[in-house]
Amino acid sequence: MSSAMQEMHVDIGLVNTIVARSSLSFIDGEKGILEYVGYDIDSLARHSTFEETAYLLWHQRLPSSSELQSFSSQLQLNYDLSESMWDMVVSLPRDASPMHALRTLTSALALEDPAADDSSPEANMRKSISMLAKIPAFIAGFDRHRKGLDLVRPNQDVSIAENFLYMLNGVKPTERMIRAMDICLILHADHGFNASTFASLVTISTLSDMYSAVTTAIGTLKGPLHGGANQGVMYMLNEIDSIDDVESYVMNKLTNHERVMGFGHRVYKAYDPRATYLKTFAEGIAEDTGNMELFNMSKKIEEIMDREVGAKGIYPNVDFYSATTYYSLGLDLDLFTPLFAMSRVSGWTAHCLEYLEDNRLIRPRCTYVGPHELKYEPISNR
Repeated sequence: MSSAMQEMHVDIGLVNTIVARSSLSFIDGEKGILEYVGYDIDSLARHSTFEETAYLLWHQRLPSSSELQSFSSQLQLNYDLSESMWDMVVSLPRDASPMHALRTLTSALALEDPAADDSSPEANMRKSISMLAKIPAFIAGFDRHRKGLDLVRPNQDVSIAENFLYMLNGVKPTERMIRAMDICLILHADHGFNASTFASLVTISTLSDMYSAVTTAIGTLKGPLHGGANQGVMYMLNEIDSIDDVESYVMNKLTNHERVMGFGHRVYKAYDPRATYLKTFAEGIAEDTGNMELFNMSKKIEEIMDREVGAKGIYPNVDFYSATTYYSLGLDLDLFTPLFAMSRVSGWTAHCLEYLEDNRLIRPRCTYVGPHELKYEPISNR
């Protein structure tokens, strides 16, 4: 074994390996802290907007009023799709998974971009703006297509959150619905080097294009160990008949050492900072939409889990209350993960833009554990 190989160590899953430096997200799992470029997530959720948060991640500072207005206008001008892209939306099989549809449509944007392979900072920023603006149309358009409904073209005078809900449901959403969606987008915008972000960096480090990097990330997010947790929360809630059955349901899960969806996190050993304000807002949107029984069941589950396993550092994560919020907003369960992607594209592209400033090909090594010096036998002798 070479001296270089001897200096390496095996780290399955890269759980103890730092692969790069970043100024975008700071996470302290022990204390329950998440910051975007130094701003704590709870303050951003309470006071910021998704557009301002995306600007913060891409430029690593908060915008002035005029900068935010200009940035929002750029996004709005990119909301709509080309006619050929709308045609592609309605050409997809209606029984397709929304994540498969989203991945395909996002990748197809490169086909319409004559500068798809231009890797200059200006071109990559333009592509990032285009994807952030158009992904809501992909998700809402496909959902209406599969339900046999007429497509709704975007409203280019409103925020991403309002525009998405309008295109999805065909009616103007309430202010509380808009704000709830905006908060969810802020909370999911970035989270360090999670699996999908790392996957996007592996792709962009080869000097591939930004569309490919985001397509890679969407494919990674689709996995149930990454982006599907809030969908799992709703499956769990739907299994419980009423609030009177919550105690026995949760205790049965714990007794059988089964996972209670929406609790615990690979990083956080304290209360997930993204869930703090969302819990309050989830209650309000549930009350507005007639889903208080659902929220009360969620609250009861949290009380039991806190009593039983809170001392072990197992608390609700962001998926727990985002699930009830999405459901109250009328989203189908299989749209939960695409909505995650709609937000996280801001973080994926921000990390790609940052990494390209000092790019190095990501090429890890593995330890070979197979046989050596086998004798090749002709096929006639096998």
